[in-house]
Amino acid sequence: MPVGTIIRDTDTGETVADLAEHGARALLAAGGKGGLGNLHFKSSVNRAPRQFTPGEPGQYRSLELELKVLADVGLLGMPNAGKSTLISAVSNARPKIADYPFTTLHPHLGVVRVGPEQSFVLADVPGLIEGAAEGAGLGHLFLRHLSRTKVLLHVIDACPIDESVDPFEQAHALVDELEKYDPELAAKPRWVVLNKMDLVPEEDREALIKKFRDAFAREHEPVFAVSAATREGLPELVNKLAQKIDEDRRAEQQFLDDERFDEARNTPFDPAAN
Repeated sequence: MPVGTIIRDTDTGETVADLAEHGARALLAAGGKGGLGNLHFKSSVNRAPRQFTPGEPGQYRSLELELKVLADVGLLGMPNAGKSTLISAVSNARPKIADYPFTTLHPHLGVVRVGPEQSFVLADVPGLIEGAAEGAGLGHLFLRHLSRTKVLLHVIDACPIDESVDPFEQAHALVDELEKYDPELAAKPRWVVLNKMDLVPEEDREALIKKFRDAFAREHEPVFAVSAATREGLPELVNKLAQKIDEDRRAEQQFLDDERFDEARNTPFDPAAN
């Protein structure tokens, strides 16, 4: 199975296994125990036995498999926000890029290398549109792939080609759709990324950034002004993400170490084990 596969019991909905790590193994259904053949009953006085015992049937289960890709950072945004250009600018991913919406039809993963031994995985999914939680568009089909991420980047087109489109209203619509779809996903750290800032006049930038910061930035969640096309502001964004992810990884490792220590401390000493 691909890493990230979740296996559920179709009848009960119970999660049987979550293969979130390389090499993870799980017993889904035990095979039946074989019966004894005639060779088992052979003896010096019974050279050609005709006895046998029947085997036991194995377990039968109806299972469903769901793949949730493993990524550290996920990109969210309306169609044509520049997510594909962004992921191609900072990682090794090469998605289709065009000057029309809905060019991304399936998730893309890219590895962002910050240093010789420092990297993280970035995921891009199809753009969300208003009504996605009710099934409009493709974005809602792939939001589950962002459930394992540590940070979401809310990519906003700061200067839409269509002047009738209000990026502020679009940003509100995306947040609403995210909260309707999955409140837990909406509660993840979500950083605002104002893209295409190279098209915004210099004198208007500060006011625009402040407007989005006041409306969408939660506590300790920054707002970045970037241009994926010119790579303006991308180094700062990548470095901040790498720092955040490293902190989260260290916290997770410390949590696991503490759990192992508590388990070892509470396990009774068994002299026979030595």
